[in-house]
Amino acid sequence: MRAVLIALAALTLSACATVQKLDAASDVHALLIAIRDNDSATFDALVDRPALKGELQARLMAEASRKDQRIAALAALLGPSVVDLAGDTLIQPGVFRAVADYYGYRPETKIPGPVGISTALRPLPDGRVCAVKDKTGPCLVTFTHAPDGRWKLSGFDGELSMLRLRR
Repeated sequence: MRAVLIALAALTLSACATVQKLDAASDVHALLIAIRDNDSATFDALVDRPALKGELQARLMAEASRKDQRIAALAALLGPSVVDLAGDTLIQPGVFRAVADYYGYRPETKIPGPVGISTALRPLPDGRVCAVKDKTGPCLVTFTHAPDGRWKLSGFDGELSMLRLRR
């Protein structure tokens, strides 16, 4: 009997994770379309800008400190406005096109529907989901369920060099 209860609990948790991934996948799909089409309005609606910007700013400062103490000192001297501008510059559809390319979603590629996208989402213990290239791969982007009911891009764990303006 105990084994049956454990199995039932595992199935229930698995079902919750699947529903969570499907729910998130609709918004991830819309975000991918916005990136492909360079649709800033939709992109902005699907990004938790303060969370993503804060994370990117912290990573930029850490990277600058790690590479060259003089650059870190200059960034600290110029103040948060320079890092703030860098954060704003990085959070736009064209910059995240390289991330979409990493997952195989190029402008000429048909973007799968939410069910297909849900297979690339991994639930995280804190209720967020992240996108992975394969089941054992690392998370590259993270999505948080926002108060407005949408799943929004809230974190980027990839290499900062992936985020660059396209010419």
